[in-house]
Amino acid sequence: MNAGARAIKVCFIAPKAYPLFNRDVEELFGGAEVDLYLLANELAKDENFRVSFITADYGQDEVEVIRGVTVIKSLDFRKNPLSGAICIWRALRKADADVYMLKTASPGVPLTAVFCLLRKKVFAYKTASSKECNGKYLKEHFLLGRAFAWSLRRAPIVFAQKVTDRENLERTIGVSAVVVPNAHLLPKLSEQEREIILWVGRSDPVKRPEVFVELAEKVPPEHFVMICQRATGDQNYDSLVSKASEVKNLEFIERVPFHEIKTYFQRAKVLVNTSSSEGFPNTFIQAGRWATPILTLKVNPDGFLDEYGCGLCCSDDFQRLADSLRLMLAGNKYLEYGRNARTYVEQNHDIVRIIEKYKELFTQLVGTNAVSRQE
Repeated sequence: MNAGARAIKVCFIAPKAYPLFNRDVEELFGGAEVDLYLLANELAKDENFRVSFITADYGQDEVEVIRGVTVIKSLDFRKNPLSGAICIWRALRKADADVYMLKTASPGVPLTAVFCLLRKKVFAYKTASSKECNGKYLKEHFLLGRAFAWSLRRAPIVFAQKVTDRENLERTIGVSAVVVPNAHLLPKLSEQEREIILWVGRSDPVKRPEVFVELAEKVPPEHFVMICQRATGDQNYDSLVSKASEVKNLEFIERVPFHEIKTYFQRAKVLVNTSSSEGFPNTFIQAGRWATPILTLKVNPDGFLDEYGCGLCCSDDFQRLADSLRLMLAGNKYLEYGRNARTYVEQNHDIVRIIEKYKELFTQLVGTNAVSRQE
């Protein structure tokens, strides 16, 4: 750090991210939590930044320092929303950051936006789903959707995961976003025998996990592995597990810790995605890290699968999904797609390079905010 310079304080807010910090906690988290967790850990390596992270109450201490990140406990999901809002507000004050950053539309977005407005802090938001950008979220959530749009219009910066989301945000909310891809650390490839067809996600309806069960039935010679944790409030999970158990070539796993998931990607011939809507799934980057190609039923962010040859998209056609899987497996064509996926991730999702963009933008935002406070 330069003499006399003050470290920039950045606080990330993702209540469900605590299981990523503490491997002993076996609770649900998603791609948005993974993205902010990885950014926080990478940013904390730079002495010019002080990083904090607000999580929910999982019975941990009020404040912990984990791998250089100050983790602050806030709301208890078992209590009422008003109590949760108060706990989040207190945690925001305790963080005392220059920049507060969230990802995923929730009541916490307008709450944090108001906090930053009153405290003259920098509010930053990163989109988590295409629904947040294309207007679907606004239609599905009348009041909260308007509070969400209000928050983004007052954010000094909004990050989008892909160009299409940026364009849709401009069209639906009138917000200009900066495209910064999700990012991961990229270790050296360590090849293992490719023996499974993989699906990874929550049992959220938008993920359409039942389609993967049907796909396994259609391609019996292959060994399918489905890692699917129960989504919050999912009443159909037991039915899904029951249906999966009836498919002889399908292995159903309820949960794999984040630090162990890489072994499944290393063993996968193909990663299958059956979602109806996504932002840019972290599972796509995880697949590319280990040269695993991607086969999707519908999701193809900015057409990258076609442009970079990382896999195939089936235009929401199930029969085409089954045929495309057979095509990728024939003559081991999946290996070429996998090599392309690794090259794509190296070029576009290396966190060592991408974190520098965040550092640059955070530094500019804090400097601009300091000047405006003095005027």
